[in-house]
Amino acid sequence: MQKRRCRWAPLWVASAAQLMLVLDVSVVNVALPHIQSDLAIPDGSVQWVASAYALVFAGGLLVGGRLADVFGLRSVFVTGLTVFVLASVVGGLASSAVALIGARALQGVGAAVASPATFTVLTRSYPEGSQRTRAVAVWTAVSLVGGGLGNVVGGFLTDAVSWRAVLLINLPIGCTVIVAALLVLPRREFGRRGRIDVVGATLATVALVGITVAVSEATSAPHMAAAATVVTVIAGAGCVMQQRHSRTPLVPARLLRNRVVMAGNGLMLLTGICFQAPVWLFLTYLMQRDMGFTPLQAGIGFVPLTVVTMLVGTLVAPRILKRSAPGSVIAAGAAVAAVGFAWQALAPTDSFSTAVLGPAVVIGIGGGLLNTPLGVAVTNGVADADAGGASGVMNTAKQLGGALGLAALTPLTADYTTFTTAFEIMAALMAAVAVTARWTIRPQNCIEPDHIHER
Repeated sequence: MQKRRCRWAPLWVASAAQLMLVLDVSVVNVALPHIQSDLAIPDGSVQWVASAYALVFAGGLLVGGRLADVFGLRSVFVTGLTVFVLASVVGGLASSAVALIGARALQGVGAAVASPATFTVLTRSYPEGSQRTRAVAVWTAVSLVGGGLGNVVGGFLTDAVSWRAVLLINLPIGCTVIVAALLVLPRREFGRRGRIDVVGATLATVALVGITVAVSEATSAPHMAAAATVVTVIAGAGCVMQQRHSRTPLVPARLLRNRVVMAGNGLMLLTGICFQAPVWLFLTYLMQRDMGFTPLQAGIGFVPLTVVTMLVGTLVAPRILKRSAPGSVIAAGAAVAAVGFAWQALAPTDSFSTAVLGPAVVIGIGGGLLNTPLGVAVTNGVADADAGGASGVMNTAKQLGGALGLAALTPLTADYTTFTTAFEIMAALMAAVAVTARWTIRPQNCIEPDHIHER
């Protein structure tokens, strides 16, 4: 029994850290109306309290993923969490919108370093097969549930204490996780080799941040969007050319040649647009502005989506994967999610059951089925030496999707007063994932969970 507990200890440490990191993507959502009022933030700028974190998080993930390969998993894990916790304290004490948004961006830096390391813990601790599938299922469910749980926690703390508590709560939680990591993760630094390609890292980060700014400002500030587009094209092209000749590329060529990994990350990007941030933010405003919910009531309103996603992702999806190919499960989950988002687009707001509960159950079932096999696909055939890079690519796809989703879909809500078009687009994206997954995630190219048994 003791040996079994020790075997799964890295999973629980990694999952606890990931929960805290993804929780902060949505934890401020329910508190945004109060933050906006307290700090006098205009409607057009309030999204940056959420977007600053998601934007920097996504922009730094490729670099963050390589850090664990170069400097060692344990050191990078702890350093990233430390930066995140300190930034949370600064944000909780902020007295202006600029200070708060800056602190949220600094949180994103810490998260970009720590989050890939949480997934690398799984790929280095558990072999491909049933053990890794189970670990990925838990980690994926935690990542999805973090969005819903963030709304519950944010609602409770905003009502009971203050919006500042949603950030300051990271201090005791983060310190606990850091201590646990120091006790559980091995002191030996796995895979210490090479160095970070600073030029490539800078170009990649500028390109990722630039594309998100370009999308977010396309309607409100077209000149800024145009400038950001130019910067993105130049930085992106420069990064591609520079990486071809780099001795220490951010993404190893072996990963780029793995078609399942690359296809899985493409689908992860589309999935992130829907699940990573927009659904939580839009439902928050729908419940508080349109239905008159308090922050706590809105947080509780996310419980069905959160619980269904978690149960399906951890209990149902791994069992189905033992009998079905990952591509088929991804397609089925995406199809169900598409139905849920279409229902949400058409749902009347006269009662909670019709406006939120019904669509949330369907969306949760689809999300739970979809994300676990995606996590398996993006680690297919990845060597330990490239685990950090693979984690960086996967997390970049997910977080960039969330940042792009917020940037592209928020202007369609008319200052958070109508969400029909946004949810229709989410439904269309999920339908696209369902159609493409069957032929991009080929069964013969994936290692099935029951082909490799637990050690």
